[in-house]
Amino acid sequence: MSIHITSKEQQGYGAFNGGEIVENKPIGFPQDHSAIRPYSNLFYWAHARAVTESTIGLHPHQGFEICSFVLAGEIRHYDTKLREWRPLKAGDVQIIRAGNGISHSEWMGKDGEMFQIWFDPDLTKTLDKPASYDDYRASEFPQKTENGTTVKTIVGAGSPFQMDTPGVEVFQIELTSGKYSLPADTGKIYSAYVLNGEVSFNGEAAKQSDFVQITDQTDIDLESQDGAKVFIIASPVHPGYRTYGQLRRVGA
Repeated sequence: MSIHITSKEQQGYGAFNGGEIVENKPIGFPQDHSAIRPYSNLFYWAHARAVTESTIGLHPHQGFEICSFVLAGEIRHYDTKLREWRPLKAGDVQIIRAGNGISHSEWMGKDGEMFQIWFDPDLTKTLDKPASYDDYRASEFPQKTENGTTVKTIVGAGSPFQMDTPGVEVFQIELTSGKYSLPADTGKIYSAYVLNGEVSFNGEAAKQSDFVQITDQTDIDLESQDGAKVFIIASPVHPGYRTYGQLRRVGA
C-alpha cells in the first residue's frame, strides 16, 4: 500500500439513542463492518455528528487513550475522576488516559461534530496506571500560514498536547487553493480524513469524508482547486510493541 482511499460508503456505521447521534467509522469495531481493521497504534476512529442534542450515557474505558477532537458546535464531558461536566467547543481537544479504569459520559449539541479516536499506548504498561484527563483549547495549538495554506499542529512540535502513545503527530491542514507539500517519514503511516472539499494526495483524488492511508512516501503533496480541509495523523508503521489490535487478530 502506498496510497489507499476508503470512501464513506466503505467505512463502518454506528448510531446512539435511536439515531440522535450518527457516526461513520474509518476504523470501527467488528460489528461496525468497517473495511479497515486497527493498525499502527490506531485502534478506533469515529466521526460523530449530532442530529439533535443528545447524551451518551456513562460507560467505562481502560488502557487506551481516548481523544475527542471537536470539529463543530459544542460537546460536554463528564467522568468519574472529575465528577463534573466540562464544555468543549470547536477546535478544542480532550484526552482521557484511561489507565486502570474510568467511566465517562458525553453530551453533544445539535449539529455538533467530533472525531473520537482511540490510541493504543501499550496496554501492558497503561493498565496499571491511574487514569488522567486533560482539555486543550483551540487557541493553544500552534499554526502557520504559507501561500494560503494553514497548518495547525495538534500533536507534535510546539503543541502542549501530552500523550503516552509514542510516535504520534496530528495536523489539520486548510488549503484555500493550490498546493502544499507535507514532509513525510517512510517509517510512519499517514492517516487522513477529508473534512470538506476535494483534494488530491500525490495525485490521487479524494472527496469529503474519504479516509486516506499513505505509506512509503517522503513527501505528501496536497492539491485542491477550490479549497479543502484535511485532518492527518502520522503514526509508526511498527510501534515497537504488541498492540491490542495485533493480539486480537492472533486470537481470532
